[in-house]
Amino acid sequence: MKNPRDIIKRPIITEKSYKLMEDNKYTFEVATDSNKIEIKQAVSEIFEVDVKKVNIINIKPKKRRVGRYTGLTRGRKKAIVTLVEGQKIGAFEM
Repeated sequence: MKNPRDIIKRPIITEKSYKLMEDNKYTFEVATDSNKIEIKQAVSEIFEVDVKKVNIINIKPKKRRVGRYTGLTRGRKKAIVTLVEGQKIGAFEM
């Protein structure tokens, strides 16, 4: 198995993700080659919580221009993790 810290890159902190935290859902940026099972195991191991469900969103790179040069933004993968009722991740609480 991969190292859990390599699978979970960083939490995504936005207004929308804070709204989802009220429903016990947490958002993370994850490695692009990871799957739902690996993400579930990684979150369980790092934060010591029980994961109920994992949803994955692939964000494709977009074209951008700077002057006459064109390029792409980086593609990434986002995971929305739903925890079992009554459990929370303490690092997110304010």
